[in-house]
Amino acid sequence: MNFSIDDTWEWYKSKQWICGFNYVTSSAVNSTEMWQRETFDPQTIERELGWAENIGFNSCRVFMQYLVWENDKDGMIKRLEKFLDIAGNRNISVMPIFFDDCAFSGKQPYLGKQDDPIPGVHNSGWTPSPGFDRVVDRSCWNQLEQYVTSIVSYFANDKRIILWDIYNEPGNSDMGDKSLPLTQEAFKWAKNSQPEQPISVGIWHDGLKNINEVIIELSDIVTFHNYGDLTAVKSHIADLKSLGRPLICTEWMRRTGGSFFKTHLPIFKAENVGCYCWGLVNGKIQTHFPWGSQPGAIEPKIWFHDVLKPNGEPYDAEEVKTIKEYTKV
Repeated sequence: MNFSIDDTWEWYKSKQWICGFNYVTSSAVNSTEMWQRETFDPQTIERELGWAENIGFNSCRVFMQYLVWENDKDGMIKRLEKFLDIAGNRNISVMPIFFDDCAFSGKQPYLGKQDDPIPGVHNSGWTPSPGFDRVVDRSCWNQLEQYVTSIVSYFANDKRIILWDIYNEPGNSDMGDKSLPLTQEAFKWAKNSQPEQPISVGIWHDGLKNINEVIIELSDIVTFHNYGDLTAVKSHIADLKSLGRPLICTEWMRRTGGSFFKTHLPIFKAENVGCYCWGLVNGKIQTHFPWGSQPGAIEPKIWFHDVLKPNGEPYDAEEVKTIKEYTKV
């Protein structure tokens, strides 16, 4: 559907306050390993989303991988269906992401066995989707369009999906405005599939003026990333409220940057801003290490991201108490 401003508020008010997390299975080094048939891991997903439900989280944001769909279209749909079954049984809604310009590994996406994580390195195996060559090569956009439309159409009326996040951080990895045309087209493809869920791309970098203008114009819901301290987040929320649409912060929580549950959840809830912290269970993406960490880095005393240890124990029990307090229905 086409969402007017009134429609977006009606949609938003029909939801409980959104408090979620960005999710990659602890057994996956990237989105390819998470979704490939050989390494898709429903047992781990069951266990970890159960932990998330017990903490009080009610939504998750997940990165898909174009290459997996291109290689195994029906299988990707079935695995996403399985993921939604597991999440739905845990009362956790899902925000799928189609494209992503983040490339921490310095590599483009590839199928098959993925590289093992490099000890000490933040997100050492992460690859983009669909890959930078495809972002700028219009000759393959028919396939990219099918990727978006086949998935959105299949799940267009699925209440377990809360929102479609079309493109994570377009312009990252020095792509800049080269990612702008695909961003515009991807919005069009998704909207042409007429989902009942809203569509958005997150504002993540002030320096990407052209991309941000398109994001603001075409997004139903205003989503954004902010890993800053409380002052930075308050200022960002105040600026974005002028757009008159519901706000959801789809990436936040960086302890070494002053971004904490105890400081930020109160303002997100008071301002009625949905939020998704980075990381649930510490795993192969190693995002408890900071951005730019070097091979062999020692275990950080203060975790950068992530909420739970691999056995499900909290990194910080007080954080879990705070999450439970603010997610009480």
